[in-house]
Amino acid sequence: MARGTRPRQAFIGSFTAAGGRGIVTAAVHPDHGALTATGTTDGLPDPSWLALAPDGDTLYAVSETADGAVAAYRPTGGGLVPAGPPVSVDGSGPTHLSLFRGHVLTANYGSGSVTAVPVRPDGTLARRASGVLRHTGSGPRAPRQQGPHAHQVQPDPSGRWAVSVDLGTDSVRVCALADGALTVHRETALRPGSGPRHLAFHPDGTHAYVLNELSPTLTVCRWDAGDGALRPLTEVPVLPGAPSGDAYPSGIVVSPDGRFLWTATRGADVLTVFAVEGATVRPAGTVSCGGHWPRALAEAGGHLYAANERSGDVTWFAVDRRTGLPRRAGALRVPAASCVVFA
Repeated sequence: MARGTRPRQAFIGSFTAAGGRGIVTAAVHPDHGALTATGTTDGLPDPSWLALAPDGDTLYAVSETADGAVAAYRPTGGGLVPAGPPVSVDGSGPTHLSLFRGHVLTANYGSGSVTAVPVRPDGTLARRASGVLRHTGSGPRAPRQQGPHAHQVQPDPSGRWAVSVDLGTDSVRVCALADGALTVHRETALRPGSGPRHLAFHPDGTHAYVLNELSPTLTVCRWDAGDGALRPLTEVPVLPGAPSGDAYPSGIVVSPDGRFLWTATRGADVLTVFAVEGATVRPAGTVSCGGHWPRALAEAGGHLYAANERSGDVTWFAVDRRTGLPRRAGALRVPAASCVVFA
């Protein structure tokens, strides 16, 4: 390792209300991707989703509680140091966050809203949110769709738009940010009752893939960054045959080269591989997630990682470069694991 190069780290979120340890810091083996825990930070309740600043100097975490909050941390050699107090998101149950145009955005599932919190030049958070965009609407699947439930918010590849996925309203909102406030530019309706949870963009910036939680399917969309327009093209199942029992898709990742797409499905406890050619996605196989209730997926260094919430572990997989199929390589015990991000 060259002098001054930072060792590779992973940060794992968890649900403290279910026995999690807060945010777990882990070292990443440079060759085979294995994780080794190096520390924990337990001062924030239910830090279920994390996002790292592009420069790697600040980690942001939601607090998925009734009184939702977001907090900032400085990564150190073996752990995290708080960078100021948590900031209220003026919403409940934040499940996701991302960085967009000098702000941290949170998707607040409980209140069905998206919050913008300004980020100062040093990476710390402003004392209060600059704006809250409240979704409206509902869907046909009671009780999950009696009102809006924003589940994810992220920038599009162009960096011009923020895209919010709402499970309760069966829709995706394309938003603009100006003067700290979010406004809806366009709302795209998906199939009623599908329950969209998360969206991933193709690296070419012209397609997006929406993973639906209430029906185990994937909606393939065309994305036009110039117009900020998302257009659904087709919907395909993520499980072979008719799902038996409960099946709730959760995580979605597109490979850096755009050739493969992976999804995780809770209940069935599997990862599904798709071969991708733009608007065409072809199922290429399924494998066990290596645990129970995979809540999120991540890809790093040619390896795939599944945060298995109920079995309490993060499992890593070596990925076949030709087929995209993951092969289980190991696991790290992390009670109530919810997500993993990499520095």
